Amino acid sequence: MESLYIRINQAWDDASLTGAPEVLEAIQETLALLDQGKIRVAEPGLGGWTVNEWVKKAILLFFRISKMETIQNGPFEYYDKIPLKKNFAALGVRVVPQALARYGSFIEAGAILMPSYVNIGAYVGSGTMVDTWATVGSCAQIGRNVHLSGGVGIGGVLEPPQAAPVIIEDHAFIGSRCIVVEGVKVGTEAVLGANVVLTQSTHIIDVSGPQPVTYRGEVPPRSVVIPGSFDKSFPAGTFQVPCALIIGTRKESTDKKVSLNDTLREFNVAV
Repeated sequence: MESLYIRINQAWDDASLTGAPEVLEAIQETLALLDQGKIRVAEPGLGGWTVNEWVKKAILLFFRISKMETIQNGPFEYYDKIPLKKNFAALGVRVVPQALARYGSFIEAGAILMPSYVNIGAYVGSGTMVDTWATVGSCAQIGRNVHLSGGVGIGGVLEPPQAAPVIIEDHAFIGSRCIVVEGVKVGTEAVLGANVVLTQSTHIIDVSGPQPVTYRGEVPPRSVVIPGSFDKSFPAGTFQVPCALIIGTRKESTDKKVSLNDTLREFNVAV
């Protein structure tokens, strides 16, 4: 791994090295490891999530060395640089027709892809469902037993290499048509109601206590979140600006599905 790290960084700093056989081999090997889930763009640790910049650099270098070609998939034809992921039966992943995952993404055994899209560098954990017309952007990290409901948009990021990807932690529920972009992290077991939009500048306001508490870029674990708005003054007057409201906390339970259903009913959250 250290050898790959060194060669990728050298090629990134000096473009003239990109065509060298040992660099081409390093790029291909890194992408293969990424596709197999043996390395990740970002990974959790005791101190939080760490972004592996060199892996993102390898993806960008892979785009440089790859050539456009026709990809035939039954009656469907595509023209792109990146091949599609294959061998889902061997991987233990259920893939409904019209679901697409690019090579260099990792889908763990037990995940389900409804007609959806998973981009290069993304990670999707076991037991997670990527529901109809949901998209998982490049390098996004989706935990285990997550539900990305219909039409959810999880943003991707490749540049700059140090930029953190969107992270959805284990057992989270992301409601229909939610948008999560710009490296926002959604904590373990959090619930986002339908149409919540989260960016780095979105005010995520906890209104469940006596005083509001505002977060940015992160939804705390087990939070129940719905769309909201707040008044903001502009030269032309005062207008309402979208925000996200934390209205309660999902109760811990051994059975996550029962806990989720109870939470949705208790807070009357649209999903």
